[in-house]
Amino acid sequence: MKVLKKKKMIFLLVLILFIFINNTTLLTNSAKQPTLLAHRGMAQTFDMKGVTGESCTAEKIHNPEHEFLENTIPSIKAAFNAGAYIVELDVHPTSDGEFVVFHDWTLDCRTEGVGVTREHSLKELKALDVGYGYTADNGKTYPFRGKGVGMMPTLEEVLQEFGGKQLMIHIKSNDPDEGRLLAAYLNNYPKETVNHLTVYGGDEPIAVLKSRMPDTKVMSKETLKSCLLPYIAIGWTGYLPESCTNTHLQIPEKIGPWLWGWPEKFVDRMEQKGTSTVIVGGNGSGFSSGFDTEADLDRLPDDYQGIIWTNKIEKIAPLIKEFK
Repeated sequence: MKVLKKKKMIFLLVLILFIFINNTTLLTNSAKQPTLLAHRGMAQTFDMKGVTGESCTAEKIHNPEHEFLENTIPSIKAAFNAGAYIVELDVHPTSDGEFVVFHDWTLDCRTEGVGVTREHSLKELKALDVGYGYTADNGKTYPFRGKGVGMMPTLEEVLQEFGGKQLMIHIKSNDPDEGRLLAAYLNNYPKETVNHLTVYGGDEPIAVLKSRMPDTKVMSKETLKSCLLPYIAIGWTGYLPESCTNTHLQIPEKIGPWLWGWPEKFVDRMEQKGTSTVIVGGNGSGFSSGFDTEADLDRLPDDYQGIIWTNKIEKIAPLIKEFK
């Protein structure tokens, strides 16, 4: 019995040592720099306190420090020029078969229009002022009113302008038909353009889009769970589930430490399978925040080498050069 007990103890110690060596980042020393994801391009930011899905964030902006409006061609261009590796944008279908780049489900907050965005034609949406509703002083002044007329771009215009850049497209609904429509839309573009795209959104449209565009990187709650849950169970071995191949992961900063090999080995394992890793602020419940200040960057692990989600690309890009 003593011999058997001793063998079990040795086996347990060897197993613990294997798990430690196979997942520790203490023995690695990568010089690779992290990269940046610019949320909505270069955008006006707002106070996150009290924000819900029904909030009009254009009425809560901070005092403007630049002239750019989210989800516009100038905004996206400015974000790439500032140092973004990838730019996130939001899309809606129009009533006449186009896709426009715009964040809100309804028009009432940011524009002078009213009603559900997708219930309007492209001509109607192109006539709107996307800077109409922005105010930093409770409506005393509207610094961008009149400056955003005709600036709601189509997805086609964005892809023509930035076809060789990394773009992350956000489907704003959970309508499976929207996944079908977007897949049909994107399949008209060259493979080299589509290969630079990531699409995320509700489980149903993402599942439909992935079935029609199997080589496209996608993300939804379901794809996250299908990768991360089995990885948590067996990732200590270094094995990656097939569901972690060629996909996209957004990892809340408080969840990351629970993942085997976090951060350096985890990011490297995913990259070897064609999967990108983005770290976002918070714990994954409610609205996740970006890394928007120097103090935010201080919370990152020193060896993080994946993609960082930011709402302040113009502030964070200069700092990231000194991150390592």
